[in-house]
Amino acid sequence: MMQNRKDDLIRFYQLLDRLEQKTGGRLMLSDCNGRTNWPLRGVYFFMEPSEVRTDTGLGLRVVRVGTHGLKLGSKSTLWQRLSQHKGTAISGGGNHRGSIFRLLVGTTFSDKHFECSTWGLGSTAKGDIRRCEEPIEQEVSTIIRNMPFLYLDVDDAPTPSSQRSVIERNSIALLSNFQRFPLDPPSQAWRGYRCNREKVRLSGLWNQNHVDEAYNPVFLQTLETLIDKMRPYL
Repeated sequence: MMQNRKDDLIRFYQLLDRLEQKTGGRLMLSDCNGRTNWPLRGVYFFMEPSEVRTDTGLGLRVVRVGTHGLKLGSKSTLWQRLSQHKGTAISGGGNHRGSIFRLLVGTTFSDKHFECSTWGLGSTAKGDIRRCEEPIEQEVSTIIRNMPFLYLDVDDAPTPSSQRSVIERNSIALLSNFQRFPLDPPSQAWRGYRCNREKVRLSGLWNQNHVDEAYNPVFLQTLETLIDKMRPYL
């Protein structure tokens, strides 16, 4: 199948503009909570205030795409996943071991004040380790909570082949600059260049999975259909 990645990216962002109109605008996690009328399941698209598109039109570029609960039988909801990225309200911190997004952003703090040798190690941590990591967790929360994002309502069953998986995987593959001619590359000041994960640095995304894959442009039709099915924001 012949592909023109630039044209597909332009269409992708046109569809996100339509999604933004449907949902009433971009959100920020700093303003969000569980009382919002979130769809049960969905896909999210994060942007960064200082990261603008340079090849596919005007506006911010998407820097992370994600979903949740793709394993059979998963009960995970969209808000549960977003709240893991947001962190906790009381301390302002969070748990990067429950959010790869938080983990990746946290690796960019390498100065002596924030450096922490336990960051990203293990699936759990004791209280003394968590206290050592808390300053980084708080900084990560501040960064992620102020990234504008959109969500797409996709209420399908949790399976690895779900529509949510198709949208996530192909969106990341389309956006990724990993080992290909860069389109809408990161700004020189993009924090991701400080990440210790090569796939983040070279893709221009806060993603590791799917950045080195090929995309199927047919997914754009699926994305369009799902956006059109969403109820308008009231």
